[in-house]
Amino acid sequence: MIILSFDIEEFDMPFEYEREIDFKDQISISIQGTNSILDLLKKHQVKATFFSTATFAINAPKVMERIVNEGHEVASHSYFHSDFKVEHLLESKLKLEEVTGQKIIGYRMPRMYPVDEKEIYKAGYIYNSSINPTFLPGRYNNLDKPRTYYMQEGVIQIPASVSPVVRFPLFWLSFHNLPLFLYKWLSKITIKKDKYLNIYFHPWEFTDISDKNRFNFPGYVSKNSGEKMIQRMDNFINSMKSQNYVFGTFSDLLKTINRKDY
Repeated sequence: MIILSFDIEEFDMPFEYEREIDFKDQISISIQGTNSILDLLKKHQVKATFFSTATFAINAPKVMERIVNEGHEVASHSYFHSDFKVEHLLESKLKLEEVTGQKIIGYRMPRMYPVDEKEIYKAGYIYNSSINPTFLPGRYNNLDKPRTYYMQEGVIQIPASVSPVVRFPLFWLSFHNLPLFLYKWLSKITIKKDKYLNIYFHPWEFTDISDKNRFNFPGYVSKNSGEKMIQRMDNFINSMKSQNYVFGTFSDLLKTINRKDY
């Protein structure tokens, strides 16, 4: 099973690169990208999981309605993308349930930052996908974490996928920068080993973020964004489906997990 997930949020990433962007533009860019994603998923009849901040959901009701109506899963990406308090775990869950009418059972911490699993459990989540089990200088140092799902503090941990042995991360930056044939090959050997692939993206990747003056993103962030990203994702989904790989949501994966496995 291939699990596509998308972290839909207020697009505040330019702040990390010393650029200002007003809140209205943050939301509109993320809405634009999310609709492009939904168009692709609809074209290929693929379901995905959308980790949404409560802030984005409140300010983008129509796109949230489309996500639900087209059969996708919604999970929590906290209340705000750049401000976290423990109480946001429950508050975001309740707000997303109010907006979507879905029961929210999954969580992902913004920027994959560490989060107290006991608090995740207390807030009522069943699974957490906030770990990238690899080493990236200045971002992740999780080589001591399991590569695949496991139980911790009553919560099923579902780390982002990394390749076997060397733990090469198969996240959004890899998708942008690797030759697509190589990314597909790494995906296949990971699925062969783990029986599933958990990869994540953001809506703004599906918009044009190449304007250096406006966003100041380095080339490895903006490479293959916008229309090129739409084409690459279209190619990836079509190619994997043609080889009989199945796409699903986190909830679909949970149905296949035998509790004795963890």
